[in-house]
Amino acid sequence: MSHNSFGHLFRVTTWGESHGPALGAVVDGCPPGIRLDTSDIQTDLDRRKPGQSKFVTQRREEDLVEILSGVFEDDRIRESHGGQITTGTPISLMIRNTDQRSKDYGDIRDKFRPGHADFTYNAKYGVRDYRGGGRSSARETAARVAAGAVARKVLNAIVSGGVTIRAALVQMGPHQINRANWDWDQVNENPFFTPDAAAAAFYETYLDGIRKAGSSIGAVIEVVAEGVPAGWGAPIYGKLDQDIASALMSINAVKAVEIGAGFDAASLSGEDNADEIYARQDGTPDFRANHAGGILGGISSGQPIIARFAVKPTSSILTPRKTIDTSGRETEILTKGRHDPCVGIRAVPVGEAMLAIVLADHALRHRGQVG
Repeated sequence: MSHNSFGHLFRVTTWGESHGPALGAVVDGCPPGIRLDTSDIQTDLDRRKPGQSKFVTQRREEDLVEILSGVFEDDRIRESHGGQITTGTPISLMIRNTDQRSKDYGDIRDKFRPGHADFTYNAKYGVRDYRGGGRSSARETAARVAAGAVARKVLNAIVSGGVTIRAALVQMGPHQINRANWDWDQVNENPFFTPDAAAAAFYETYLDGIRKAGSSIGAVIEVVAEGVPAGWGAPIYGKLDQDIASALMSINAVKAVEIGAGFDAASLSGEDNADEIYARQDGTPDFRANHAGGILGGISSGQPIIARFAVKPTSSILTPRKTIDTSGRETEILTKGRHDPCVGIRAVPVGEAMLAIVLADHALRHRGQVG
């Protein structure tokens, strides 16, 4: 079992560190004949990349993706498909790091940041990359977003009409959006990826205060997939929601995941929680609610798939904190450098990518099971 790979038939392996020369992903299992160019991937990476506003880390990375393998183009393919297509072999994607400032971390090379993975990485491996956290850095998620863009292409090739995957920030700190104001068009119109314009205006002042204080705050992200047909997933150990929870939980800094009503389902009655089903004139099911989040018994119902995940506050903060060093001595630490005051903001496209990867994998698994 690889600790750097995810998926079964559509399998993603990521590699690289925050302050290494590059990072990337190898996507195995992508079907052949799918049109794929760097522009298909770059659009998603541009939404995740740092330095786009004062509310995210000021590290300047263009996050330009290179496709190193798994695609082919000649005159005939260019004429029939308009560009290069996948060959069915592993697709290797690379994103070069160009703005590392490793010297920012010199003061903490022998100290463990509370709340970060410094102590546990050192406990497991006996060595840790203190320059930005290495693999435990949120920088690793760029590779996931690149792989997720390939997964979207697979889904749109398999599903008639395509699958739409969108995410939004629905809570920052204790402050939730007003769902009556939900407007998907607003998500890319503000630096917080929130669907509530009024909440975006509030978050601007709220997060600016946190940023200036050198502190950080957490967030909740909601991700929604529409167009997924009924039948994907399998009972017991192959559940679709099980794999979604695993994928979202694997994102750096995520501490909780819920599907549909999630934890709120525990406070509902059986009558309220049941998503009653009526029949449309054509005999197709008409669900009147979606507390299940589009998944019943681990299998998609055809309703929108809805999941949420909670992102903790960034552990690298300017406020001095008590910790120990590598010799076990008590000391104090504060972290200089460039960090997200709310890393949950840039987790929005990451959540979309991980859901896309799971759905692409289950689409291929379903096709293999039932044809």
